[in-house]
Amino acid sequence: MDLQAVVDDIVRDLQPRLGEGKVADYIPELARVDPKQFGLAITTVDGTTYTAGDADTSFSIQSISKVFMLTLALGKAGESVWKRVGREPSGSSFNSIVQLEHEHGIPRNPFINAGAIVITDMVLAGHKPREAIGEFLRFMRFIADDDSVTIDEKVARSEQETGFRNFALANFMRGFGNLQHPVEHTLGVYFHQCALAMSCVQLSHAGLYLANRGTNPLTGFSVVSPKRARRINALMLTCGHYDGSGDFAYHVGLPGKSGVGGGILAIAPGKASIAVWSPGLNKVGNSALGSVALEMLATRTGWSVFGT
Repeated sequence: MDLQAVVDDIVRDLQPRLGEGKVADYIPELARVDPKQFGLAITTVDGTTYTAGDADTSFSIQSISKVFMLTLALGKAGESVWKRVGREPSGSSFNSIVQLEHEHGIPRNPFINAGAIVITDMVLAGHKPREAIGEFLRFMRFIADDDSVTIDEKVARSEQETGFRNFALANFMRGFGNLQHPVEHTLGVYFHQCALAMSCVQLSHAGLYLANRGTNPLTGFSVVSPKRARRINALMLTCGHYDGSGDFAYHVGLPGKSGVGGGILAIAPGKASIAVWSPGLNKVGNSALGSVALEMLATRTGWSVFGT
């Protein structure tokens, strides 16, 4: 299979549709992003990367960071993570407070905002906020094998100034005893992790350990065990796209995690790590053209985990 031809064809086919969807204008810095951009990168488990479009343009990975923070938390706390956060799809908006009331401050999964805030709280244990941010950035540079990965302080500040719902979620969970650090400390780290800036190429490299049984083939370093990689992929498949997760599984059939910056990381287990970016979002907060591109890719490669 000629993967370069596949990515070139997808970008060419989607060219007339550039600008579809709506940028995340509730975060002022993201509202300024040009919606007519599209990038795609595939890195296979043999370490080869195929790119098309704006694959080298950095963007705010936003909630895709939750996959990597979960990886860190599991490394620190192991399976005890699941005492404080569930593993079920939410069926609600990513920033909903409704379920927390019914479920006594235990978020449904680590990929909705409430769950990710709890995961960040776990990683913060034993650190000052700046130290935890530094640890996360070092980890991202390590798994991407790229020291140029950075955090966009303007985006972090923008989120800090407008993240009222996240403050509400965090305070609510603190009230239930499921947040162990001051809310402003945990959210300070959370806003910075979401403000990580990466290109599709860098993101496809960072996700490789999930495609290769826990080991990054670019560096040869083991990031997690094969069992843990499999379980993170399972959560991405069932919970990675907010209340659009079922639809994404139906159309694409790959574990994935989206972010409101317009990026999606998708994993073809045993085959490749895929990153796509287009800033315009659909009604459930996932990249509109990114989702379409991944469906096209899954169809043309036969990589769906459910078969061809």
